[in-house]
Amino acid sequence: MHDDRRITEVRLERFVRERINPAVYSRSLPLTLSSWDVPDEPVPALEAMRQKFQPQEHCAPWGKPWGTKWLRLQGEVPEFWGTEPDTTVEVVVDLGFTIEVPGFQCEGIAWRADGTIIKAVSPRNQYIPLKLLGGGMAVDFYVEAAANPDVAQGWTFAPTPYGDKSTAGTAPQYRLGTIAIAELNQTVWELQQDIWTLSGLMAELPLELPRRHEILRALERMMDLMDPDDVAGTAAAGRAALAEVMARPAYASAHQLVATGHAHIDSAWLWPVRETIRKCARTFSNVVALMDEYPNFVFSCSSAQQLAWIKEYYPELFGRIREKVRAGQFVPVGGMWVESDTNMPGGEAMARQFVEGKSFFLAEFGVDCQEAWLPDSFGYSAALPQIVKSAGSRWFLTQKISWNQTNRMPHHTFNWEGIDGTRLFTHFPPVDTYNSQLSGRELAHAERNYRDHGRGTVSLVPFGYGDGGGGPTREMLAAAARAADLEGSPKVRVGSAESFFKQAEGEYPSLPVWVGEMYLELHRGTYTSQARTKKGNRRSEHMLREAELWCATAAVRTAGSFAYPAAELKRLWRLVLLQQFHDILPGSSIAWVHQDAERNYEAIEADLETLIAGAAKAVLGSGNRKFLLNAAPHAREGVPALAAGEPVAPPVPARAAARDAGFVLDNGIIRAVLDADGLLTSLRDYASGREAIAPGERGNLLELHRDTPNEWDAWDIDEFYRRNVTPLTCAESVRLTDDEGEAAVVVERMAGSSAITQRISLAAGSPSLSITTSVDWQEREKLLKLGFALDVRADRSAAETQFGHVFRATHTNTSWEAAKFEICAHRWIHVAEPGYGVAVSNSSTYGHDVTRSIREFDGGTTTTVRMSLLRAPKFPDPDADRGRHQLTVTIRPGAAIADAVQEGYRTNLAPRLVTGASPVEPLFSLSNPAVVIEAVKLAEDGSGDVIVRLYESLGQRSAGMLTANFPVQRVSTVDLLERAVEAAGVDAGPDGAELLLRPFQLVTLRFVRGQE
Repeated sequence: MHDDRRITEVRLERFVRERINPAVYSRSLPLTLSSWDVPDEPVPALEAMRQKFQPQEHCAPWGKPWGTKWLRLQGEVPEFWGTEPDTTVEVVVDLGFTIEVPGFQCEGIAWRADGTIIKAVSPRNQYIPLKLLGGGMAVDFYVEAAANPDVAQGWTFAPTPYGDKSTAGTAPQYRLGTIAIAELNQTVWELQQDIWTLSGLMAELPLELPRRHEILRALERMMDLMDPDDVAGTAAAGRAALAEVMARPAYASAHQLVATGHAHIDSAWLWPVRETIRKCARTFSNVVALMDEYPNFVFSCSSAQQLAWIKEYYPELFGRIREKVRAGQFVPVGGMWVESDTNMPGGEAMARQFVEGKSFFLAEFGVDCQEAWLPDSFGYSAALPQIVKSAGSRWFLTQKISWNQTNRMPHHTFNWEGIDGTRLFTHFPPVDTYNSQLSGRELAHAERNYRDHGRGTVSLVPFGYGDGGGGPTREMLAAAARAADLEGSPKVRVGSAESFFKQAEGEYPSLPVWVGEMYLELHRGTYTSQARTKKGNRRSEHMLREAELWCATAAVRTAGSFAYPAAELKRLWRLVLLQQFHDILPGSSIAWVHQDAERNYEAIEADLETLIAGAAKAVLGSGNRKFLLNAAPHAREGVPALAAGEPVAPPVPARAAARDAGFVLDNGIIRAVLDADGLLTSLRDYASGREAIAPGERGNLLELHRDTPNEWDAWDIDEFYRRNVTPLTCAESVRLTDDEGEAAVVVERMAGSSAITQRISLAAGSPSLSITTSVDWQEREKLLKLGFALDVRADRSAAETQFGHVFRATHTNTSWEAAKFEICAHRWIHVAEPGYGVAVSNSSTYGHDVTRSIREFDGGTTTTVRMSLLRAPKFPDPDADRGRHQLTVTIRPGAAIADAVQEGYRTNLAPRLVTGASPVEPLFSLSNPAVVIEAVKLAEDGSGDVIVRLYESLGQRSAGMLTANFPVQRVSTVDLLERAVEAAGVDAGPDGAELLLRPFQLVTLRFVRGQE
């Protein structure tokens, strides 16, 4: 038989393009248009409708970047339209859509005159059924059209002015397309879906498989039977020609796919938060409209924040969503406030993502989400399994690790073991996307790619346009129906994530185990980009700790005369949690987003300062005595942890002296020597007498690297950056200074066009050397690192993560280790050999690298710890990080892990000195500093009960006694949502709890207050 396969396939492509697609709408009639352009930011619908609308030409250019145009569409449906069998009337609205997918260009939402939402219009979803317009033959409604610019520009990663409204210009971005009443031929549309499913399946089948050729010949017969000049009249015959191949059932062993509708809406990214709110309304209105047409359609919606926006700004739509939740079609998932980054948020912030998210879903919908849902975050902390389980959830889903550059994860369904030993049932959808269209290619890839065949038979596929929203379409639901039981295809069932997890859990009891973090071998630059955003996050996290502690202390110690500001603290927490979204905190958004974030952080700081000052005044009283508010979990300057007391001055002052063309800083605890260029040549602690700096090497070495990743500028640091480096060894000036009670050296130097001033200081009584680096950063495509070459033979580093730390190899024996050339640490990183270690802490830096080398002259090992201080990517924000920054680093020689933990808190909780009348006893005392109190607050339920959250910090079994220093009726263990649970290793007593904690165990306790 001659092979004419390709000829038939090309014939099919043209037949669909030129015959089928145009015939879906058999006839159309333009509508009359009028419009009003919003002068600046969007306005509410009813306000817009009150404006004076002017006549609007069809096909006219419109839309300055980020502008909004309101269109009024009016007309009459011609008599007899939609009366023929298999025909319906719709309004088609083309705002000038391009070939780009939804969410990255103009979008619109249709409104009735009474201010209720109809549904959205987008590039692949341009229709509005006539029946949604209120019935009758008259058409009269509004479209709110958003001229969101194409920031992505084809993913060339070229600098763009569109990410900042002040530089985006005013030139129209789009030209109106067809806006008309149209008659849909249902039979032609169904045929279009048949062809799409079959041709997609055919393209994925092996050439030697008969099924492929049977489909090809059926499609060929369909084209032969149909009249290209009368597609509508012969579409039924075309469908009949395909009926046999469509009816063939799937193989008995076919892989099963649970398809759940989804729209991964980035809470900010290449658009600002204000536009995300409208994207949510557009997407969710589409979803509920589809649910009315397709009762079996199930949609999974993550991010409580997005539904909170709908409740606030679109209450009528929120009511419709509530109805669909009750019907089991609109399913909240994830249980988080936003789909956050998981590398950088602190432990308490990560916990609060679940507290706020799950609490919202429970309060608004009565839904207790059982899965954590993070399909797009840039790697997953090893602390997550314990946090998820502590929130009362059972399962975890992501697909982002499929983006790994080097290594492929060995499983798609497995148990994920965290730092404390908690195991979490985890699934990676093998379809490798959260934006599936349920195409033949995607379904075939999911089946081929699944790595657990023979043990598992089912995987999940989230479908719907995402990132910029849009969600599922009727075409996707048609594809799901056709692939439900189709030979050569996996079996597709539309359902919920919960139904998938229960099925997978039931069939696959002996799961493989992945231990530790799930490091994304990509997007390593997100630990560093947009340093001001990261600094604001870190500062906000610690100020929230202070505010909750002192407000709770004031509420308890003043016998109720101080009103705990629960609502205000919740508001501030939710704003901080929003900004931990996985494109805000990582620094991968447009300038507008980060400008908003920085303004928010300034407001958060001011509001928290007010709360802290009010609580301090309430608890300390009025007076002139000076007190240190010690919010740290360790004693400080003679003041116990979590207490307010008079600080005790260290007995030995710190001194600085010029010596031997350099400088010496000494406080009797450590001694630091700097050379004439301000580089650290010696660092010793008196307790061990050992030198921390490697022979012939230097610490405090700033290095400037070329930073030109292959793609994803703000996201990526590529390994080859290391090959181009300029050590900044020459200083412009170096001088001694003695102020603020510290011995210090001030160093000024240049990095390209950027002026750098470093203040290297040693405080009396301090076990660490502090380096504050102030930079007027004016570089582009450069990476600034600060490093310390240490005389330590460390085969691994320890880096703080949420509620503990993770170890990572310093060598590159395997490709998994080599891929971790840039790593994330929270407040500290520690390197050690048996008996000796060095801790390096930071105030707002997350990106690090740790390398090792062997010295030829003495055979010793140099372990170099470096922090990534600043980057200068050009996309999506061409001016990212330019301007002034201040970053603080400390280095502590002779440090154990316990010292590193304390150093992290010291660096991030600056001494807070206030005046008052009398000291304040801490609410809680702990007998073992290995157990760290992370949060003290009043209960979420408003009962006045005191909640304390603590964890084992050293990675070892630790015992201790937690005692409440106030009257207590009862003590109980609770989960993160403060619901009663059993907790291993906790023996609750009348006024405290005896603890025997496993490594990194997280515990939350509720103290019911007694009478004073």
